[in-house]
Amino acid sequence: MNGLRIYINPTDAEPRGGRSVFYSRRADGPFYRWQFEESLGQWRGSRVRLPDVTLRLLSIAALQAVPPTLRARLDGHYIE
Repeated sequence: MNGLRIYINPTDAEPRGGRSVFYSRRADGPFYRWQFEESLGQWRGSRVRLPDVTLRLLSIAALQAVPPTLRARLDGHYIE
């Protein structure tokens, strides 16, 4: 996953301290929003255009904060 960055919006924290929404971007490519769908039990990604205001709110996510199931999904999405 060369050049991949994963972001969070610190204002979107869940009450339990977990996160169900992440954003990703590789190099200068498009942003993707990843949300965990409880009913399906899987992560779903969609390409998004983020307004400048939202971009300023995003922070780089620590790798430890990214769930293993999302990391596996990202591996499949961003095939080298």
